[in-house]
Amino acid sequence: MPNKRDYYEVLGVSRDASLDQIKQAYRKLALKYHPDRNPRKDSEERFKEISEAYEVLSDPQKRPTYDQFGHAGLEGMFSGGGFSWSDFHHFDDLEDIFGGFEDIFSRFGIDLDIFGTSSRISRPRRGRDLQYELELSFLEAVSGTEKTVTVLRHEVCNTCNGEGVKPGTKRQTCQTCGGEGQVFSSSGFFSIGRTCPKCNGEGSVIKHPCPDCKGIGKIKIDRRLQIKVPAGVDIGMRLKISGEGEAGTRGGPRGNLYILINVKPHEIFQRDALDLFCEVPISFPQAALGAEIDVPTLDGKVSLKIPEGTQSGKIFRLKGRGIQNPSGLGRGDLNVRIIVETPIGLAPRQRELLEEFMRISQEDSTPLKKSFFDKVKKLFS
Repeated sequence: MPNKRDYYEVLGVSRDASLDQIKQAYRKLALKYHPDRNPRKDSEERFKEISEAYEVLSDPQKRPTYDQFGHAGLEGMFSGGGFSWSDFHHFDDLEDIFGGFEDIFSRFGIDLDIFGTSSRISRPRRGRDLQYELELSFLEAVSGTEKTVTVLRHEVCNTCNGEGVKPGTKRQTCQTCGGEGQVFSSSGFFSIGRTCPKCNGEGSVIKHPCPDCKGIGKIKIDRRLQIKVPAGVDIGMRLKISGEGEAGTRGGPRGNLYILINVKPHEIFQRDALDLFCEVPISFPQAALGAEIDVPTLDGKVSLKIPEGTQSGKIFRLKGRGIQNPSGLGRGDLNVRIIVETPIGLAPRQRELLEEFMRISQEDSTPLKKSFFDKVKKLFS
């Protein structure tokens, strides 16, 4: 990937840019480089480059991976190994960006298509993307799992094969537009096309609708899907299931299904990116004398050596005992915070021994206490 530019450089934003700043930068560059608005030969490639950068930097899963590993970390996240328009999830943003130009004319019933097609409605159209929220246990999220989900979506009607007409009949050419899907009117030097009000731009009308889909060409069904969740996913991440969204129209491809991840909290572990944190209590004698204790990890218990004189709050880092990177590149750490537990409900003999210990304790065995009271004396002297 030596020829790829840094995505932040492509959009002209800093590495700590907010999502709003990234969106604003993309909007400005998209308006500048869209091939229908920019005659330069490289405008199409430039437009694709800024869209690729926007796809990565606006995605809560891809951006942290890119920040940590660069372009190499994104391998496998795009279909076919590299970015293509099937990987782009922000066509709604493009509609928002370019929709203003349509709005100027739509108030007068004028139909314009910013992508240069004469009839937006009658051509094959890609199906709508769907989103499904999937809740996982903490261990399912960090270890990976398979889940069966049921998605309500539109499928092509088998009775009419998506045509919307009763079997044995056909669509009929619209008499108003002559099958063009548009009607035209002249205004000075211009000929302005409007969506045909009779067929809504289809170019044809249905006289005898399909009895099953009522002329729509699609029916709603519940679809059961087996979803493979990779290890290391976190709250807010989206998994893309290509071709499992809504059915397309007029032979267009299906949309995609996006699985939005939600994760239940764990009673022991807390998560920060790929690192794990947990608190482990030890007794006062263990802290003072040193000990070897068992510590929970995702892979089972491991032994941790506690040095003598360990203070409460001390953190021990266990390298590689954290969460697997979803891209497969490396694993985080486990941070174990020691909590020294003060004993309560002492037996008489325990109290006696502690009182004796207090009497014979030297200042050099409690350096923090000595340092504190030295500072107090200095303050009031």
